Amino acid sequence: MKIVVLDFETADMGADSACALGLVIIEHGAIVHEQAYLIRPPRKTFLFTDIHGLTWQDVCHSPTFEDYIPELNAHLAGAHYIAAHNAGFDRKVLLTSYGAAGHNPPYMDTLCTVKLARQAWGLRPTTLPDVCGYFGIALRHHDALSDARGCARIIAHAIEEGFPISRAKLGAPSYQVRVRAVR
Repeated sequence: MKIVVLDFETADMGADSACALGLVIIEHGAIVHEQAYLIRPPRKTFLFTDIHGLTWQDVCHSPTFEDYIPELNAHLAGAHYIAAHNAGFDRKVLLTSYGAAGHNPPYMDTLCTVKLARQAWGLRPTTLPDVCGYFGIALRHHDALSDARGCARIIAHAIEEGFPISRAKLGAPSYQVRVRAVR
């Protein structure tokens, strides 16, 4: 089974404002690939620098989300799930960013490790630092790759323990993604 774990950091309130992405691939319960991306968002406005430390100057020469789509499609190919901690947020950023770039977004089942931590181990609170702390997983919170790696290790623990991870699946998005017309 292939699971693609994502963690986005955003520049502003828009779901299309991804400025960093951590991506970790799990195959058959083991981490097989990790990748970090800096992304030039569509606007220069950075409201969340105090959270993730990134500024416009850090990403202004980086590729746009659209530039990364071929590589992301290759990573997502054959995946059974995408996954994230508080996955509704990351799924919305992923789908919205695809649409804003004029591409149909990939729709696949989504696992949420908040839901997983509550169901598999009865944990509360379920912030990523709390869940990673429970397992002794090192974390630099709001570093996209570190967050994705932590989330992937939570999933790997569940698989190792035989927990049916499909129980941590989110329902379908409650919103429609608008695909920007290509000029």
